[in-house]
Amino acid sequence: TGTVDDLKLVPPRAKWPEKLAEHWDVSERGAQRQLTDFCHEGLAHYAKQRVGKVCQGKALEKYRFELGWREFGYYVLYHHPDLAWKNFDSAYDKYPWAEGHVKMESWQQGQTGIPIVDAGMRQLWKTGWMHNRTRQIVASLLTKHMGVHWRRGEEWFWDTLVDADPGVNGFSWQWVAGSGTDAAAYCRIFNPVLQSKKYDPDGSYIKEFVPELKNLDPAQIHAPWEVSPGALAEKGIVLDENYPKPIVDLTRGRDRAQAAFDRIKGTTRTTKKAKRRR
Repeated sequence: TGTVDDLKLVPPRAKWPEKLAEHWDVSERGAQRQLTDFCHEGLAHYAKQRVGKVCQGKALEKYRFELGWREFGYYVLYHHPDLAWKNFDSAYDKYPWAEGHVKMESWQQGQTGIPIVDAGMRQLWKTGWMHNRTRQIVASLLTKHMGVHWRRGEEWFWDTLVDADPGVNGFSWQWVAGSGTDAAAYCRIFNPVLQSKKYDPDGSYIKEFVPELKNLDPAQIHAPWEVSPGALAEKGIVLDENYPKPIVDLTRGRDRAQAAFDRIKGTTRTTKKAKRRR
């Protein structure tokens, strides 16, 4: 039998995986320890930590729900083995994705100018992991506001997440993008500023992974481009010098995505009517 090293999962001379050793014990012993710690300490608070609000008495129920959601992803993958690269809903084959890799590197590197997104993407690069809520926020920004094909995000998560899962990764990206199962495209155009204020109200998560914003007050940190240049300068911030301006206008990006969904929705409705006439 071979070893993990025989699989050559890490490219030669790659430096990035070395950082992950600071955060993960990649061994059977490490996995057993993680499971034991979760059962004894994490499970009781699972619902609160996962969704960001108190759900007393619901921890085990929420955990079971998430296990069921994961198994559903595997069920869909079994019947649709091309889920990682092909739209589950073929109507989205006509979606007007942005050509090329528009500002993709800024998203990958956590340099979008939108603090909650940058915190999540930098956490991913540093640790190989990010919270479920943040995954949804960064995925929504990429696919909805930036208009980048969900496959580009799926590929990046597959390469960087230590918990990348073939039954969940493509399934979840399509869920956020709107092309997957039970997709509700409109409600998943997340406003990252509102999400940031709701789930990181004091900005502590942002400050941990975007330290250049550590001096900003909670009222400033979620959308620094809305703060006057003078007030930012007092905190040592000059946009586009030591922290970027947003790479996309959130309102225009949302409107562009909604217009595209309207066209897709109309096409889908027309197709269904035509099939009924037959």
